[in-house]
Amino acid sequence: MDIEFPYRFDARGRTATARHADHVRDMVELVLFTTPGERVNRPDFGCNHLDLVFVGNSPELAATLEVAAQAALQRWLGDLLTVESLTVTSEEATLHVHVAYVLTATGEHRTVTVSGGALS
Repeated sequence: MDIEFPYRFDARGRTATARHADHVRDMVELVLFTTPGERVNRPDFGCNHLDLVFVGNSPELAATLEVAAQAALQRWLGDLLTVESLTVTSEEATLHVHVAYVLTATGEHRTVTVSGGALS
């Protein structure tokens, strides 16, 4: 059963569920937005996307985040998806992370784009 994120109840008062593809997309976002050390039972889960918000925006920052995000997605979601491409671009005070991946279970191609601020 794939649980909807954020957690909520459905119209019947039960735990809301999500389609597999939507659940995996939610998991990609969770990996990108969870800071290592934030989860007690999995202290190394996530990548440093949010920690890098307070670092000066630069191409070097984008490259660092690209490597960290790629490694985190492979480690935590490698059994659910295959990352086809992951690009991080810095535009003024914002970092854009674009992930293209293939779902292992269905072979479906999906993309996720998330943005987060970085100080310049």
